[in-house]
Amino acid sequence: MSYVVPSHPAPPGARPPGSRRGGRWSRTVRRLVAVVALATGAALAGPGATGASAAESAQALPAAALERVTSFGANPGGLNMYVYRPAALPANAPVVVALHGCTQGAQVYSDNSGLNTFADRHGFLVVYAETTTVNNANKCFNWFQPGDTRRGQGEAASIRQMVAHAATAYGVDTGRVQITGLSAGGAMTSVMLAAYPDVFAAGAVVAGIPYGCGTDVVSAFGCMSPGVDRTPVAWAQAVRDAHPGFAGPWPRVAIWHGDNDATVAPRNADELRDQWTAVHGLGQTPDRTSTIGPNSTRRSEYLAADGGASAVEVNRVPGIGHGTPVDPGSGAEQCGATGTQHFIDSVCSSYWITRFFGLDGTTTPEPPVDPPTEPAACWSANNYEHVRAGRATTTGGQVYAKGSGQHLGLYNTFVTRTLKESPAGHYVVADSSCP
Repeated sequence: MSYVVPSHPAPPGARPPGSRRGGRWSRTVRRLVAVVALATGAALAGPGATGASAAESAQALPAAALERVTSFGANPGGLNMYVYRPAALPANAPVVVALHGCTQGAQVYSDNSGLNTFADRHGFLVVYAETTTVNNANKCFNWFQPGDTRRGQGEAASIRQMVAHAATAYGVDTGRVQITGLSAGGAMTSVMLAAYPDVFAAGAVVAGIPYGCGTDVVSAFGCMSPGVDRTPVAWAQAVRDAHPGFAGPWPRVAIWHGDNDATVAPRNADELRDQWTAVHGLGQTPDRTSTIGPNSTRRSEYLAADGGASAVEVNRVPGIGHGTPVDPGSGAEQCGATGTQHFIDSVCSSYWITRFFGLDGTTTPEPPVDPPTEPAACWSANNYEHVRAGRATTTGGQVYAKGSGQHLGLYNTFVTRTLKESPAGHYVVADSSCP
């Protein structure tokens, strides 16, 4: 099969002997999905899908030395485990689990995401989990397959076993385990935070999907775009059902998404926010907002009930499509490389994710908080784009502004309306009151 964009679910491929995953799918359905993926892949590639290889780009970095771990448990999900270990790894070091996007692998994610820069600087272990074409034809983590997303099963169980192995083999601190991932890896990050909230202290979902959205290939397409709108209560219940009886503390969650993502609709950032703020018992209005990085990424923070660090934060990256934001260079806040698809020159997300995880050990002041009188954002677009971007929802062919519920008209590309956002996530019709 030709290239299919990251996070695009592919039909289940061949399985190891004894595996039951995907057995219900008929050959006809698999062929149909393959045709759909092939037909839509090129159209959804979006910014950053240039086709450049690492060897062709001046921004490519030398390949990092990863250790292959060949035995880390029963490995029911059939994954590969790689480790990046800094030369001066301290005892009881933290660990970050990193999950690549579709068509990628551990080495590509290691070489381009910038995580190793901060592992060297701050002394933490990075575990790169890798799926294979045996699991999924496009090397996507199976974030939409129930046999891979439940506690104790499939790929989710394999990732959990990697963490357990890291504790015994490298002496990492099991109280400081974090996880992050891009696209399908971001959606799988959501899975791990829900299924194993007792294992992970925090997670960062980059261009990902809320937990419990897709349960098969067909529904996964809808989760990606235009996205699925549910109430915060419903999203939170999906998380609680993943590990019944767990009483907390729940993992902290950072959400990263490009404003121009045409593969995984930006509204997924809002649904992820709704899911995890509700899990933490918080509202959906941010406690503080600011801009970070050289491109003025908009950050919204939802503070923990005790008033401490953010329990949830949303980072909306302007002007980029589907991928991991990086900022190649040697500056303190720079990282990564743009030598392969879906690593986009913008802001070093790994720098800010490392800070969110509390692994940087610095006392650098946080960026100044935006004043409460910050002008409201206005958006003029057709109703289809409003829904795709998460500013509106659709029911029965009609479109309604998210937050206010105001009727916008038919769900199509012919009706254009202007929406004003104030506060964050609350939209009202402003056809004549926005510049």
